[in-house]
Amino acid sequence: MDGPHQHQPLATAGATPEDAKAAVLLLHGRGATAQSMLQFAERFTDSVVYLAPQAARNTWYPNSFLAPIEQNEPGLSSGLQAINDVLDEIADAGIGPEHTLLLGFSQGGCLTAEFVARNTQRYGGVAVLSGGLIGPEDTSRDYEGSLSDTPVFLGCSDDDPHVPQERVHESTDVFKDLGGDVTERIYEGMGHTVNEDELRVVTDLLNRLTKDGSE
Repeated sequence: MDGPHQHQPLATAGATPEDAKAAVLLLHGRGATAQSMLQFAERFTDSVVYLAPQAARNTWYPNSFLAPIEQNEPGLSSGLQAINDVLDEIADAGIGPEHTLLLGFSQGGCLTAEFVARNTQRYGGVAVLSGGLIGPEDTSRDYEGSLSDTPVFLGCSDDDPHVPQERVHESTDVFKDLGGDVTERIYEGMGHTVNEDELRVVTDLLNRLTKDGSE
């Protein structure tokens, strides 16, 4: 599709794709920028290329991720396509999905979760920070395929004003049913942010990717 998020800038950092052992696809939150997500590159391992697509007007979709799906179109579908476009670009450089970690925070975390559930395969890793699967409570979760033991991490606060714990738990169950190797952590009183423990988890995932290329 040629939606609002196509032809937007792609921010990059780290190694060149030709020299990288792995790739990280970073999805920013509502009102943020792709460039702001590259701060993660300063915290994580070397030998990795970091790629962060930019949402049009800094927002992937207009309403809450709990709203009916149609109320977040065409932004939602365009955002999902933007992820696919970057994965294709990474693959063209010789880095397959099994060597790629998808990481999203907040709105970007929700978009990451929904993309992975709709596009099941073996990824290098998935990190959903303060996010969950998209749609209202009665959304059908009849996703197909297998994640083939992809490491999946979901981290969120117990008092997040935007993301109910119930949606994190539901997302965890869905990813387990899809064959993911899932870790969920709920942090007391954290609010809507990223903490050091989550950063350590992501660092460990990346270290596994760059150490032996098998995860």
